[in-house]
Amino acid sequence: MQKNNPNHMRHPYRFFASIITTLFISFQYCAPVSAEQIFVDVTEAARLTFVHTDGRSGLRLFNEFLGSGGGFFDYDNDGDLDIYLVNGAIQTDRPANQAQPNTLYRNNGDGTFTDVTQATGVGSTAYGTGATVGDYDNDGDLDLYVTNFGEDQLYRNNGDGTFSDITTQAGVGNPNWGTSAAFADVDNNGHLDLYVANYAVYAPENDIRCEERGIHVYCGPHAYPAVHDTFYKNNGDSTFTDASHLYQPPDLYPQHGLGVTFGDYDTDGDIDLYVANDQDPNFLFQNSGNGNFLEVALISGVCYNDMGKEEAGMGTDFGDYDNDGKLDLTVSNYQTETNTVYRNHDGTFFTDNTITSGIAEVTHGYLGWGIRFFDYDNDGHQDIFVANGHLMDNITALEKHVSYPQKNLLFRNIGDGTFVNVTSETDGLALKKVSRGAAIGDYDNDGDLDILVTNCNQRPDLLQNVVGNQNNWIQVRVVGQKSNRSGIGARIKVVTGKHVQYREVQSGGSYLSFHDLRAHFGVGKSEQIERLEIRWTSGHIDTETHLPVNRRFIAVEGQKIVPID
Repeated sequence: MQKNNPNHMRHPYRFFASIITTLFISFQYCAPVSAEQIFVDVTEAARLTFVHTDGRSGLRLFNEFLGSGGGFFDYDNDGDLDIYLVNGAIQTDRPANQAQPNTLYRNNGDGTFTDVTQATGVGSTAYGTGATVGDYDNDGDLDLYVTNFGEDQLYRNNGDGTFSDITTQAGVGNPNWGTSAAFADVDNNGHLDLYVANYAVYAPENDIRCEERGIHVYCGPHAYPAVHDTFYKNNGDSTFTDASHLYQPPDLYPQHGLGVTFGDYDTDGDIDLYVANDQDPNFLFQNSGNGNFLEVALISGVCYNDMGKEEAGMGTDFGDYDNDGKLDLTVSNYQTETNTVYRNHDGTFFTDNTITSGIAEVTHGYLGWGIRFFDYDNDGHQDIFVANGHLMDNITALEKHVSYPQKNLLFRNIGDGTFVNVTSETDGLALKKVSRGAAIGDYDNDGDLDILVTNCNQRPDLLQNVVGNQNNWIQVRVVGQKSNRSGIGARIKVVTGKHVQYREVQSGGSYLSFHDLRAHFGVGKSEQIERLEIRWTSGHIDTETHLPVNRRFIAVEGQKIVPID
């Protein structure tokens, strides 16, 4: 592990010794796809006018470059996904009213959104970074947790279209610099706990000036000491207890945490945790099932890349991309490092399949942040989307061929363990911005998954999927009874013929962002779901057979799974 060094900065020339591409793809998958629009930018038509700011100090303050996240959630339980966007703040003597507060948009159900921030009470003006959602009090509506540079905030959903800031009462005001966060029921007692990744010990008044070849640049993570992450245990009475010691063995060094994803990677019935750290070893916390975690990243093969080197981990996500019932991992990293794909080999060990999966060659030239497994074309295989953008606003002064804004990437899963870049040159995927967060959800309820991308000092991008529902699909909304009400951690299995898929309901993942809690399955041309099985975190299993496709279902734990409409 590298020691903290004020002069240690991100180096734009970190190259691997070699990258060997062994992937051969048949002609049909190599054919250009630019003639077919996949995603369309509908941000303006949707009336999303939010504009992010990092404070624009001009001083390259260390807390400016991480950006802010956001995501999809149905805050008013009307069946339509709403959007929450997190903003930075002015940190200099400029007027405070130049910064827009965090913003909540209500989905009108007709492709447009209405700003309801003031009416709902979630318009924080703190320097925000990320957010996550979950029904922490099991009252039937989704609550909102926001991470900040400074004290974090928990908003309780009052169920009447408003929220209350109950941070102090709940005891979750993490005073550190929180980044990504996620809810999960780590002890399967029916109450959602909360994990918050923390980045560094930093104060703007003590900012260090960092230079690269005489040019003023943003400092790298090791210019400032790391701080341990925070884990809050839900007491079941709308309060939490800081129980960070449960995952922190005495010899665990704090790292610069950015990405968080929960998933039962060893399929033993309790939820595990992966944390992507910035230029530090990554963490894999295995849930022991008896009240604590074991840090097993090194022995599990997901601590470093396949060359044994730590990378600048930004975002991360668990997902079963090869449909073998075991959760795999992907991590977005710094430019010249490539994004990483770890294949879950046997529930105890992962192999780095970045090169053989076809991801390495393309991502080597991009700086990735938000990342997510999802099935954009409903063919039954989980694809990968990654949001890109450099962190150095003056990177061209150091590298003429590298730009600050960058194009995002979409990788199609071929179904044989490999991916192919299908990023279009003509549609919403052709945008070049300084992107950070990425959230996935079917905001227009048309049966395919759309993308929300957050961008630094720009408006977000709402990308509407226009091809996915050419194939069949189902969506499942889960409601726990003995399990947590949100159903977070529920493991869902869908069988169509010989094709078997698995999903776990997740509260976080990607980078600083959160997603539609409905489980979405593309099933290609299958005309029937032969079997749908849900393993709840309580251990209870519900099963239905012979279900129709192109429908939404509600699954209440212990009851019959039925169509919503």
